[in-house]
Amino acid sequence: MLLPLHERFVNQAKEKLSQDRRVWGLLAGGSMMTKTMDEYSDLDLIIVYDSAYQAQIMNERLLIAEELGKLLSGFTGEHVGEPRLVICLYGPEPLHVDLKFVTLEELKIRIENPLILWEKDQEISKIFEETSPSYPYPSAQWIEDRFWVWIHYGATKLGRGEWFELIDNITFIRSVVIGPLVLMKNGQLPRGVRKLEQHGIIEIEELKKTIPLHDFESCYHALKSTIHIYKSLRQHSNVLVKEEAEHVSIAYLEKVYASLIN
Repeated sequence: MLLPLHERFVNQAKEKLSQDRRVWGLLAGGSMMTKTMDEYSDLDLIIVYDSAYQAQIMNERLLIAEELGKLLSGFTGEHVGEPRLVICLYGPEPLHVDLKFVTLEELKIRIENPLILWEKDQEISKIFEETSPSYPYPSAQWIEDRFWVWIHYGATKLGRGEWFELIDNITFIRSVVIGPLVLMKNGQLPRGVRKLEQHGIIEIEELKKTIPLHDFESCYHALKSTIHIYKSLRQHSNVLVKEEAEHVSIAYLEKVYASLIN
């Protein structure tokens, strides 16, 4: 169910965008699509437009965002590899809104079927009927090929005392490897660490052990716990195990730890 803040913004956006002849429709993803919204939810909206106006729309996407409400701050998503995205904070009551601008043609390749809030001439519905979404699942072999390199890198930071760097390294591995694997094991989409507290109940105690303090012992044990949970999750995948890389990386970690423990 939409909260009043979200509902007001959506209605305002529909009214504004329906008057723009370049726009074919407004869609919603995220928690609005899955009907799991709460007071902390943001809005993930997709503005579908005519590709004939692509250059114009891309140049004006921040201006379009400004027309939908009181835009306090907004910026494009190049930093996450998605220049079509505009990340917005609206006010005066704060509301985070992600606006993604896609053409009708681009909509044919998608990871899900968003909720249609408004469309023109049923063009979006036709695309949904004629094409299917495909969510990108991580490759278990891709992970295995990289995991032990990341572990060795973490061990070098432990030895050098760069604990902030090591904490970031472990956080990265949790987000890219451990979180997605735990979510898939529990029948969920591999969305990083999103809602691990809900979907990784069985693994939650092991997951908590991968969160280190800014401390030598804590970082070492968090890295060890990361290795342990990965090897446990790896059993569910058909991968060519990098046995020598695993052995060398773990041996190096233990060597670094032993050299500094006394």
